[in-house]
Amino acid sequence: MMTIARRQSKPVWVGAVQVGGDAPIVVQSMTNTNTADTQATLRQTYELAELGCEIIRVAVPDRHAAAALPEIVSHSPI
Repeated sequence: MMTIARRQSKPVWVGAVQVGGDAPIVVQSMTNTNTADTQATLRQTYELAELGCEIIRVAVPDRHAAAALPEIVSHSPI
């Protein structure tokens, strides 16, 4: 088995998940829903979490999407 050396990086915390440093590789993804549609975004967030995602990003292109963030964050499994 071949081992690949990872370059050294500074650890950064995203909530309770460490990225970089000596942390294991983190599974992450991004939703492709309209973030203003909270139900669709939460549905996709739950699906991604069930698949093992540890970090999920969402796009916030406008005020409507920004206004949906508190509800999404409060109900997100991650």
